[in-house]
Amino acid sequence: MRVFVTGGTGHTGSHLVPELIAAGHEVTALARSDRAAATLSALGATVRRGDLEDLDGLKEAAADSDGVIHVAHRQDLLPTGGIAAVAAAEVPIMLAYGEALAGTGKPLVAAGSIGSPGNLGRPATERDPALPGGEEHAGTLRARNVVETTVIGLAEHGVRSSIVRIANIAHSTTDQAGFLRRLIALAKEKGVAGYPGDGTNQWNAVHARDAATVFRLAWEKGPAGSYWHAVADGAIPFRDIAEAIGGRLGLPVVSIPDDVLMVPGHFGFLANIVTQSYPASNLITRETLGWEPAQPGLLAGLDNGHYFPASRG
Repeated sequence: MRVFVTGGTGHTGSHLVPELIAAGHEVTALARSDRAAATLSALGATVRRGDLEDLDGLKEAAADSDGVIHVAHRQDLLPTGGIAAVAAAEVPIMLAYGEALAGTGKPLVAAGSIGSPGNLGRPATERDPALPGGEEHAGTLRARNVVETTVIGLAEHGVRSSIVRIANIAHSTTDQAGFLRRLIALAKEKGVAGYPGDGTNQWNAVHARDAATVFRLAWEKGPAGSYWHAVADGAIPFRDIAEAIGGRLGLPVVSIPDDVLMVPGHFGFLANIVTQSYPASNLITRETLGWEPAQPGLLAGLDNGHYFPASRG
């Protein structure tokens, strides 16, 4: 099958392209720069030059393929507009794909957030829909929900569309800018590894290579209108993550009082995300797609020499 991929040089995408090729698919990947083109060629993909602002080009690429996997984001909008701006720019892209694929039954698989069902007081499942966003959720992962609902809505127009909700932390030896790297950098900057309140709020994680497999399986056989959970570690207390980081850096691990002054003062723009709890199940994904995580879990992955190279040996 011929699959058009965006974000092929990103953290998940750099694992996704080889995953698809190894499964026998022909990959055409979007490249904005010469450097990205060279990287994608080395991975075995056919390069299509362009960017996410060229909607006509994206529609053409989608129409020429047997389906699309979209894992790219307008990261350039993040510093000034935050998650909401990134999401707003992504909606027209999804609608362009929908126009190109309408009535064909071809797959469109896009990246979503494990936080999109909100704080349910229980592990989120793949049957929990993305909740509406809104101003009260600005700066949280729910700001991206408009993308998820747009993609799922395309199932009503003859597109085999689905969302892969990626865990809060995607880790691997190619991680350059994910949440884990940010938390490690923050601990180094502050001189302590902090956690909000009692640290019992739960996060989740997945190895990027395992996440790539979920995308491939969803693209190959996922039913239309589905959510999938690329989650291996489903409920890690945030305090455990802080203790793992602090232990490897030789820094104190401290509670940051969970109030409107202390938490933003320590975590900055991450405050609204760090204080949330995101337990999640992967049972439906495993049973329906036949996915089983095969890579090391988060706490074991911290010892791969990538995140703490000075402490190795």
